[in-house]
Amino acid sequence: MRITKLEHAAVIIENAGETLIIDPGKFTRPIEPDASVVAVVITHLHDDHWTPEQLERIRAASPGVTLFGPAGVVAAAATAGIPVQPVAAGDSVVVGGFELRFFGGTHALIHRSIPLIDNVGVLVNGCFYYGGDSFDAPADTVVEVLAVPAAAPWMKLSEAMDYVEAVAPRHSFPTHEMLLSDAGKALSNARLAWSTEQAGGQFSPLTPGESIEI
Repeated sequence: MRITKLEHAAVIIENAGETLIIDPGKFTRPIEPDASVVAVVITHLHDDHWTPEQLERIRAASPGVTLFGPAGVVAAAATAGIPVQPVAAGDSVVVGGFELRFFGGTHALIHRSIPLIDNVGVLVNGCFYYGGDSFDAPADTVVEVLAVPAAAPWMKLSEAMDYVEAVAPRHSFPTHEMLLSDAGKALSNARLAWSTEQAGGQFSPLTPGESIEI
């Protein structure tokens, strides 16, 4: 299974000739998919994690693709004529060669003035976990690879470090870092590497287009 980081929050996973895309948003360059895409997971409503334009490109290339997202995404996508299958924390689905288990349920607090929205984290094939905009994580599995938020209005770097230590993945890489300068990325990567190494894991400072294979 190959996991490829794209810009900001987007990830592509390839397994046995099939492709899963997670969170293709506005800070990610236009994705140019092919017919191998069997599913898209959208963790929550915010447009840095999905846009109608990204989804329409994917659907045009792979008309049989299934889109998954929480209720807020389902409602918003419906206004653009895009069908999304609802998922919530506790759900499990199998699509193509991908087993998806969903966790969490709520976006991390940005500020008391901003209403909370739904958010799901997804565990792919029992080994790769992506939490969306939250630090919720599965408590019943060993995470082989963890995508770690590096920066956001809803988090502190210390929280991301604690998250990594709690999950104790064997591998990790940064995501959600489009708001950082090069200096900020270097600082964040150093701290996330330290946290990953505390349990004997390995941190990979992936840049867009780079991959991990497991």
